[in-house]
Parts: sequence; C-alpha cells; structure tokens
Amino acid sequence: MDWSVMGKTVLITGAARGIGAESARRLAARGANVALVGLEPEELARVAAHCGTNAAWFECDVTDWDALERAVQGAVERFGGIDVVMANAGVGPVGMTRSIDPKAFERTVEINLLGVWRTVRTCLPYVIERRGYVLVIASLAAALHGPGMAPYAASKAGAEAFANSLRSEVKHLGVDVGVGYFGYIDTDMVRGADAHPAVGSMRGKTPGPIKRTYPVSAVGQAVADGIEGRRRWVVVPRWIRPLLVMGTALAPLVERASFD
Repeated sequence: MDWSVMGKTVLITGAARGIGAESARRLAARGANVALVGLEPEELARVAAHCGTNAAWFECDVTDWDALERAVQGAVERFGGIDVVMANAGVGPVGMTRSIDPKAFERTVEINLLGVWRTVRTCLPYVIERRGYVLVIASLAAALHGPGMAPYAASKAGAEAFANSLRSEVKHLGVDVGVGYFGYIDTDMVRGADAHPAVGSMRGKTPGPIKRTYPVSAVGQAVADGIEGRRRWVVVPRWIRPLLVMGTALAPLVERASFD
C-alpha cells in the first residue's frame, strides 16, 4: 500500500538523536509534519530547525504519563491530529545479568517496553481517527538474544510482542502496525555498547554480517519508506528478514561467540 506522508503528522519519541532524529528529517523532507518528543531540549530544537516550519518539539520522558499526554495534546493542537506514531525512545545498557545494576535493568524495561505502551496508548485514539499507522521500534535483539544485553533484548522482544498483538486488535479499524528491526547502527547507543570491553569483544567474534555497523541514514530511509508503505516489518539491513524466521536456528552461533 502506498500512503504518502505529505501533509500527514508523525509523532516520534526519542527524536533528539540517532534514528529518531534522522527519521524526522527524512519524513519532513517528504512533506510530513513532525512532532519531536524527547529529553534534550537543545537537541530537539536543532532537529526541528533542520526539519523546517512543519516541525514542533516537546520535552517529554516516556515514563511519565502526564508528560506524554501534554506532548501528544500539544502535537494535536499544533497540527490538528496525529496520523502516525513512531515509538522509538530507548536505552541500551550493557552488562551481565549477574552484575548489572538492577536499577539500570528495570529502567531499560520501563523505557523500552512500558514507554512504548504508554506512547502508543496515548496516541492511539488520534491514529484510529485518521486510520493511520503505528511503528514500534524493536531491534534485531528482539529476535537474536546475545550475552550482555538481557534487559535490552527482553524489553525489545516485549515491544515486538506488544506490536504484534496490537496489529490484530486495530486492523479492522483501518490502522496498520509495523515493527522496526535494526542491526548495529552507527548511533550513540551502539558506540557506547561497543566501548564495553566484554560486549565489544563478543561482537568481534560474531559470525558473518551480523557484526557490521550500518549508517543511520539507511534507517531513516527505511523508516520513511516503511511508513509510506505501511509495512509490517521495517528492516536494516535487508538480510534481517530471513533472519527473523531463522532466529531460533541461529541462536547457537551467538552462544558459541559468547564468553565465560
């Protein structure tokens, strides 16, 4: 299905940097209104300036219901409604389950899973009204679970499951739901994970193209195309599609590349 974003409003969480910011720029270039939601006012303002006059930004923590409701209402007041919600905000601490700070583990779930639920739930009435599209950003880690990433993998797998259930709930209302699956992308989050000596070493042992880093521009392009196509899966790189089916079979390869 081709569905131009020209004149449509896309609300994006985690829009200050990385995938969220790049997706906003790509969508704005295609004529979309973009409502940028995140925690860094200066960065949000910078991204909004790059997006042009049809951009607005709202400082918001996705773990805060009231803040989310204010941001969504602000977007509706500015643009008249919401056609697309892209639940993208996320964090990715690294560390072994036996040693990671419990607060860091639980905050990851709070942001990556409950933050997605809160974002989608708050926007959903407006998206349904416009028979729009929901894009939940998961990760390759939702399907392929490596060591040192337990909170991230668990939260992203939960976000994927949430999106899959939601899809069957809203299809008859004219709303489509997609999931974003991305490998290692050149973002602050991935660079931070690579700096961890154990996780960086594990990645180096990972077989084949799984360990390659891809430019954030490729994800921005895929997201813009995915929204306009109202796609079920948005993937970077392309080989993730068969990997989603083969994930169970490939799990032993990841385990073989792990460490004591």
